[in-house]
This record gives sequence, C-alpha cells and structure tokens, in this order.
Amino acid sequence: MSEGKRKADRRDKNRRRFRPDGKPIWGQRSIDGPGVWVTCVKGKEKQTVGELYDLFESLANDLWPAEGSGLKNDDDESDEDEAGADDLEKQIAKEVSSMKRPRRETRFANCQTNTPCVVFISCKPPVDPVKLVTTYVQNVVNTGVTNTRFTQRLTPVAGSCVANIPEIQGLCQRVVKPFFTADPDKKYSYKIELRIRNHNTLTRDKLIPELAKCVPEGHTVSLDKPELFILVEIFKSVCGISVVKDYYKLQKFNVMEIANAKNLRDENAEGRVSEKTPNSEVANVLSLSAAATSDVSA
Repeated sequence: MSEGKRKADRRDKNRRRFRPDGKPIWGQRSIDGPGVWVTCVKGKEKQTVGELYDLFESLANDLWPAEGSGLKNDDDESDEDEAGADDLEKQIAKEVSSMKRPRRETRFANCQTNTPCVVFISCKPPVDPVKLVTTYVQNVVNTGVTNTRFTQRLTPVAGSCVANIPEIQGLCQRVVKPFFTADPDKKYSYKIELRIRNHNTLTRDKLIPELAKCVPEGHTVSLDKPELFILVEIFKSVCGISVVKDYYKLQKFNVMEIANAKNLRDENAEGRVSEKTPNSEVANVLSLSAAATSDVSA
C-alpha cells in the first residue's frame, strides 16, 4: 500500500469520528458504575435528561454540599488578571494556562441507552444513588410535587457490571453482602426484585438462585412483606444492583403514580370538608325551625 493511500485512510477514519454537525461519535458514555435507571414518556428522553440534571444537582447540593475553596482561587486569579492587564505577555500566558487547565467533572452524566423510554444517569462520588433517589421519592410522598414532567420510575444501582453470572456474583458480594453483615445480630427478611430488559442470555430461574447465594445465612426470603429489597436491573449487557427499603410502600419509586395518588387524596379530603359545611348549616336551620314551632304551639 502506498504512503498516500495510508494517509487518505487515516483522514477517512478521522472524519468518521465526527458527525456532520461536528459532534464526536466516539464521545458517548458507556453504561457503567453507580447511577439511576429512569423510565420516561416515550419521545421525551432528551427532556427527561435535562430535568433530571436540574433535579439531581439541586438534591446533591443539599445532601453533599460542594467545597467552596475553588471559588476563592478563581477570585484571586481574576484580581491578578486585572492587575496585570497592561502586560500583554502575562495576559496571554494566563489565558493559555487556563485553556490547559483540566475541566471540572460533573457529578452526573447521561449514558446513551439508544432505547425509547429508558435513560441512565451515572453518578460520581460522593453521590449515593440510593440515598439520592429515596430522598427525592420521599419528598414527592410528602408534597405531591415531582418537579419533573416526563420522569416516571427511578431505579438506583449502587454498582454495575457485565451481565454474566460470575461478574454479577462478584458485584453482589460487594454491594449486597456488606449491607447484611453490617449488624451481625440483625436478621432481615428480603426479596430479590429482578427486572430484565433487552436481554435474552440470562433467565430468572437461572439468576435468582445465584443471587440468593450471596446473601449470608440466617436471613429469610419474604415475598409479601420483606424488610429489604435487592434490586437487580439487567439491561442489554449491563447489570446493576442495589439494596433499598419500602420499595412496595413507595410504589416501586414511580414518582408519577405517587404524585397522582397524593393529589387525589388531597382533593377527596377537600371535597369531604366542603360537603360537611352545607349539611351542618341545614341541620342548624332545621333545629332553629323546630324550636320556633314548639314555642308557637306552646
């Protein structure tokens, strides 16, 4: 192969790394690590990601406040820029150094699922996906306000791995076993809540017994009223696992259903109060008229 053809092939490969609009096709994040699986309204995946970014950042700022030391450094640098504005060489050097400065990583990132109605938002430490989701769900239970329009169900995963039995067993040992062994005297009832989507290699009958082996002895299975739920989410070639409480009580973390039920209860309560007021007024009128009748007859 000639040198010119090799160079042309390299140029073609470089061109294929970018879409016609300039976006890099190699920049899509793979599904990995702790995060939150989210189901949403069909066709609103992009809007769902946007509203989740705002929601998760707001919750994370309250649960894990960011350190403010970096803000002071930025102010100091701005003061130095103003003091040395007359020196063109120093100003150019500062601009070049700021361009070389590593970008600050965000706590949340969208991972492409290429599937309608399904979104995965990865979380970076110190964010705990389980605490993040349970805090948000409890807020919806208390207020009936979701602060989202298209988000439906949220499923946190404390860790992810390739969807094969040895990798899943290893992840289960890291995520599930420490939860049960934290208090050796405490014995839990638990249930494995398994959901498999876009995957046809592993089956429920094959996987659930292997997951149960990771739970230490002494803890019992309860299908009706378990204290703990081991959430196992398999999507394509990725498996995510977490341990949560009150999963059924909180309607499987479906915030849209929780908000609708809360608002319906509030409306019914208001309706009952409004119905009681005219009935009480009628009773008062009837009692007054009966008293007047008795006075006349007397």
